[in-house]
Amino acid sequence: MDLDQLPDHVVYSPNVIEFVTVAAETCLFMEHVTEFSLNDFVRKSVQLLPFLYLKASMLEIPEPVFDDLPERFVTEEDYQFIREQTQQLLGSADSYLEVFHPDIALSDTPIAAFVSEDLADIYQELKDFAANYQLADVDIMNDALTACLVAFTQHWGQKLLNALRALHAVRYSDDFELQAEETLLNENHPSIDRNSFLQFLKDDDNDELNNLL
Repeated sequence: MDLDQLPDHVVYSPNVIEFVTVAAETCLFMEHVTEFSLNDFVRKSVQLLPFLYLKASMLEIPEPVFDDLPERFVTEEDYQFIREQTQQLLGSADSYLEVFHPDIALSDTPIAAFVSEDLADIYQELKDFAANYQLADVDIMNDALTACLVAFTQHWGQKLLNALRALHAVRYSDDFELQAEETLLNENHPSIDRNSFLQFLKDDDNDELNNLL
């Protein structure tokens, strides 16, 4: 089956398929945080996160089919792994001052936030979304997309921007040691191929998406 043979449903629309692909790539990137140096992790984060935000912001939120929320797959252990490994890699660069916290106007002191927590929150939403998509049930896929996009408007979109702001400051600080060979993320990886979405639905190991990293 190719893209022309996909069912005529919003969950198979080109923009949604591109979002699914970027979401899966983001999850894989976060799951392999221990394989990156600090410089590589920061450099790739500031390239990937804006792309993820763009793809999410282009989508309309579909009406849900079911009354209940989609199934959750990410465990507390999964969440803590992402948070702790990212925190360990970033070190002192993990913390930043939160300027959009709802209690900021009532606080006499700055409110600290952490990139590792932001990325773990983002990972949880994206991984749950992607896992539901792999079930290949159109109604479940529809509601998983709805839940993910509602969460994007409510919290993880802002968390993404907060983390990106902090990572941008690290990436372009005077003492950031650039790698000898600078390449853009989309030069390191093939352009997103929407046909890879079909393999993503079939392959629990996401071998094709692993090749993107």
